[in-house]
Amino acid sequence: MAEQAIITTTVNLLQDNIQVSAYLAEPKEPGSYPGIVVLQEIFGVNVHIRDVTERIAKLGYVAIAPALFQRTAPGFETGYTPEDIETGRGYAMQTKASELLSDIQLAIDYLKNLPQVKKDSFGCIGFCFGGHVAYLAATLPDIKATASFYGAGITTRTPGGGAPTVTRTREIPGTLYAFFGKEDASIPTEQVDEIEAELEKYKIPHRVFRYDGADHGFFCDLRASYNPKAAADAWEQAKQLFSQLN
Repeated sequence: MAEQAIITTTVNLLQDNIQVSAYLAEPKEPGSYPGIVVLQEIFGVNVHIRDVTERIAKLGYVAIAPALFQRTAPGFETGYTPEDIETGRGYAMQTKASELLSDIQLAIDYLKNLPQVKKDSFGCIGFCFGGHVAYLAATLPDIKATASFYGAGITTRTPGGGAPTVTRTREIPGTLYAFFGKEDASIPTEQVDEIEAELEKYKIPHRVFRYDGADHGFFCDLRASYNPKAAADAWEQAKQLFSQLN
């Protein structure tokens, strides 16, 4: 299928006293498209996340990437140096599950108000920190398809504190695909096994992908850990997942 021409812009999502910046990419051709929420790594809505958002829009979706650190670091985006990682982790530690879910719902509601977006066809995709947040977002009633890439800590914690995110697996109403690298020291095999067991226990439609030789961040072509083979396969799987929304 030929890629679609797209339009991109930065929008502000307003709710009460909160204003959340978001990067929006949509097909130029008029039509009726599913909506996809793109969830950032700890590095903000940076060039990689904007690129993923655009790639999704070119496939025939309206994609939006809300700035998940808006409350503590408006406009934050950075690269991948050790210093950048330390800064990003600090901001991630300040997030709360309830606020993240509220901001994602805000993005979904924004899409619902666009005339070219289908009102009942939403998915989400997230990487690293956003991979964990995607697992949370999968519990939202509007989300029918979730792609969670190497989300660390799903079995051990939740943003802001409380029971680990994996304990909310039973709340997931749609399909979830999870992607992990076998060389990822931040997500031990036993944690991946636990996630898969919970998805099976509650009969959540799912697939769990484990890639040989792939490390954390294997999908990002700007990181040293980029693994072209794993990234290409994961992208095809994510495309197949989101095709269910059409």
